[in-house]
Amino acid sequence: MKNHPVLSLLMIGTLLITSCTSSPKQEQRAPILPLEDFFKNPDKTSFQISPDGEYFSYRAPYENRMNIFVQKVGEEGTTQITFETDRDIAGYFWANNNRILYVKDDGGNENYKIYGVDIDGSNLICFTDFENVRAGIIDDLKDIPEEVIISMNKRNPQVFDPYRLNIETGEMELLYENPGNIAGWITDHEGKLRAAIAMTDMINQSLLYRETEENEFKNILTTSFKETLNPLFFTFDNKMLYASSNIGRDKSEIVIFDPSSAEEKEVLFSHPDVDVSGLNYSEKRKVLTTATYVTDMQGRHFFDDVTKALYERVEKELPGYDVYLVSSNKEEDKFLVRTYSDRSLGAYYFLDTQKDKLTHLTDISPWLDESQMAKMKPIKYTSRDGKTINGYLTLPVGIEAKNLPVVINPHGGPWARDEWGFNPEIQFLANRGYAVLQMNFRGSTGYGREFWESSFKQWGRTMQDDITDGVQWLIDQGIADKERIAIYGGSYGGYATLAGLTFTPDLYKCGVDYVGVSNLFTFMNTIPPYWEPYKQMLYEMVGDPVQDSLLLADASPVFHADKITAALFVAQGANDPRVNKDESDQMVAAMKERGVDVEYMVKDDEGHGFRNEENRFDFYNAMEKFLAKHLENEVVEE
Repeated sequence: MKNHPVLSLLMIGTLLITSCTSSPKQEQRAPILPLEDFFKNPDKTSFQISPDGEYFSYRAPYENRMNIFVQKVGEEGTTQITFETDRDIAGYFWANNNRILYVKDDGGNENYKIYGVDIDGSNLICFTDFENVRAGIIDDLKDIPEEVIISMNKRNPQVFDPYRLNIETGEMELLYENPGNIAGWITDHEGKLRAAIAMTDMINQSLLYRETEENEFKNILTTSFKETLNPLFFTFDNKMLYASSNIGRDKSEIVIFDPSSAEEKEVLFSHPDVDVSGLNYSEKRKVLTTATYVTDMQGRHFFDDVTKALYERVEKELPGYDVYLVSSNKEEDKFLVRTYSDRSLGAYYFLDTQKDKLTHLTDISPWLDESQMAKMKPIKYTSRDGKTINGYLTLPVGIEAKNLPVVINPHGGPWARDEWGFNPEIQFLANRGYAVLQMNFRGSTGYGREFWESSFKQWGRTMQDDITDGVQWLIDQGIADKERIAIYGGSYGGYATLAGLTFTPDLYKCGVDYVGVSNLFTFMNTIPPYWEPYKQMLYEMVGDPVQDSLLLADASPVFHADKITAALFVAQGANDPRVNKDESDQMVAAMKERGVDVEYMVKDDEGHGFRNEENRFDFYNAMEKFLAKHLENEVVEE
């Protein structure tokens, strides 16, 4: 089960580290790098290996759009198998040894269509070529090479039905008609549709289960949406469920759940500080391999000595990086390895366990020298009401961390979180001489139920206070020049930008709102139709437009535009299905009516964030000039 789509509008106390403010040896200042180096498409990325282990596939640019290429293992030649020029291919996978499936939308509308193509580029078919329909993959059915199970809201735009799709002929069979409240489907290891998650009374969550596909689904467990059991996959005998659960506890733990008795049988792994929601297994050996969680960094708990040895073997040869086994063949003797760090997008390697050989395949962005990139340092601070706020501070390389111009960067979601790792936006800003502060304000996920729930109906209130307290912490540390502070964010981060300029007008010199909410009433009225089952949940988390009308009016920046004195730059995709363009239009109109400096960029071929390379270049070029002007920061590219 994936997270509720409504929980993500887009897909910070005491300093814990002493090296933020000084270091024994001053680093040399990094050269100013071309903007395009941070935001251009990677050379090659998204590597996968075929089920038989004979081929690699990857995405790479073709006419500035990310397309799919195939290469035989051990050979240099490649075959381009897709030629999309209007939009990047958003994702893909090997359906069998001869056929690859991929998804793509139109202009950012997020109505993803599913395509199939043979590995020589022939037999291209769009399986879900329907207007205003969004499709997704439920189960890739690795043991049934010619079929997959997909979801579509073709019959009803508000709900998704499961279909069995033949990827050779395009024939489709409706497996179950969604009664209107099912939000997710779970198959067993034989590809049988055996469980589902339903929204009950639009606010509670129910687990539905059936013994076989011939039986009817029965409700076996109902909880508040705040206290949930999230099924991950069936046990290998298809009798029980592995799940992540916070029922009766603050932090989510990995458990075994018996659907026949609706009882939790065993806790497999928990962490005292954070939720544990990720669980992986070996498809060949039918054993659990790892549980994953995020503190300041990615964490892993091993259930399996074979997998532990694989990671230790790779980490020994690639010290200083996070490593991930991202793909394997069916026999699990060939693996693709991805490295990652805060200063590098990393590289891909091919691990052949039979030969015990690790081979470098490609660097993802070889034009970036990681020694010139800035370190992303975990920090903590305490909010005004005593909560511990975790975050990350990135300081420009070779510049004394004192009285710096600062960009405050609250994340989107808002029920998501920032994590440690390479972020091109953050590195770009640091390269221009800005300190960048990211914070996991209350409501950020992964820190337990109480921390999450403390954000309910707190847009523009304590959630915003957590951001403000981070700014003040940075000023108190002597790192920030209080006269040169900007705020920038996307989606909820765009809302937080507008709220920051509105409710703390003296704190920021300027702000950049990227696809952000400005009016909580119109936002609620323009959500995608498939968010409709979650509307009551959204009302409890943000506010009911009728019962909480005063609260929403008070928290909507558009109604308080008269308080804004700082300069504002707004960027919006015309086809955004999550935050309608009207959100930005309203804010810009309100600003212009008052004669306040506002810049507005709209891209007609984009949605919730700019995916096309040329649009990214335009946006960040405009943002760079805007920040330099209003924070009085002179930057000259070399």
